[in-house]
Amino acid sequence: MELLKRSIAAIQPLNENVYEQANERLANQARPAGSLGMLEAVSARLAAIFGTLDVRLTHKVIITCAGDHGVTEEGVSLFPQEVTPQMVFNFVNGGASINVLGKHAGARVIAADLGVNFDFDPSLPIFHKKVAKGTANLARVPAMTREQAEQSVAAGIEIVNELIAEGPLEMLGTGDMGIGNTTPSSAVIAAFSGIAVDKLTGRGTGIGDAALANKIRVIEQALALHRPDPKDPMDVLAKVGGFEIGGLAGLVIGAAAAGIPVVCDGLIATAGALIACELAPAAKAYLFASHRSVEVGHRFMHERLDVAPLLDLQFRLGEGTGAAIAMELLDAATRILCDIKTFEEVAIADAQKK
Repeated sequence: MELLKRSIAAIQPLNENVYEQANERLANQARPAGSLGMLEAVSARLAAIFGTLDVRLTHKVIITCAGDHGVTEEGVSLFPQEVTPQMVFNFVNGGASINVLGKHAGARVIAADLGVNFDFDPSLPIFHKKVAKGTANLARVPAMTREQAEQSVAAGIEIVNELIAEGPLEMLGTGDMGIGNTTPSSAVIAAFSGIAVDKLTGRGTGIGDAALANKIRVIEQALALHRPDPKDPMDVLAKVGGFEIGGLAGLVIGAAAAGIPVVCDGLIATAGALIACELAPAAKAYLFASHRSVEVGHRFMHERLDVAPLLDLQFRLGEGTGAAIAMELLDAATRILCDIKTFEEVAIADAQKK
């Protein structure tokens, strides 16, 4: 907990002077005011994070946190748990969707084992942060102990600190891998929001109507049995979360503590971001929502966080794929602010001010 406390205390407010300068420049550029929509707000916030109008996102990393879930015993996913370690090897070998999209965005992709039910060779080039071999079945018992929840969040912070120790880091993307993990993610937002489970639970890997009804029942059973306290984010994580969700929360807090923007992916990554911002509200200033997933609960997470997603591409994959695509928009936003000339710079009369 000490690492978490230190990291939360280290989160600084954004540079308001630079934020104002950025908005002033955007308002005076040789184009109709507000004509580049959300990218204008993104560019100003990035400038405020870095304290300069000329932001360069040269060093980008996407961390794909992996973990297994005991709740798969309840038949909430189409795929068996064995797929999780197989996909970790796929990430390492560069054959997954996130590898392709991450490369296109100019980002390194690194997997992190937070709780996969498999013994990886210590020499495998991933972050070895296993808390345990999968969570317990949250339909029957709490997903993890409070100590394990704290360990998973600390692991995410440690990953950020280790990345920074390696060299420059200017943007962090968060992604996930874990069979069954839409179930705890839906449980997390249900616990915080109090919204009926059937309104925020989706089909995950593509389950049919009967399996969806069962998934909703499982989540309702877990919430009724464990009664996670929405005022205690660590309690929510421990009772109905996942090890990779805790790791994702730690990534957000660790990055914010270091003054690094974070772009989060879909439902599971946003569940981690939600835990992070409930623990450390100041971290939200550093958070960018990449896209709106087809998972119905994702919208409620964005509403809880009060963040607007940059894209809606009907994604439902995870891994960090939405974060990779959004990174290219964030790159574009930095150039919009710095490189588009003002009316004064190009000696064009500003009709809007007449």
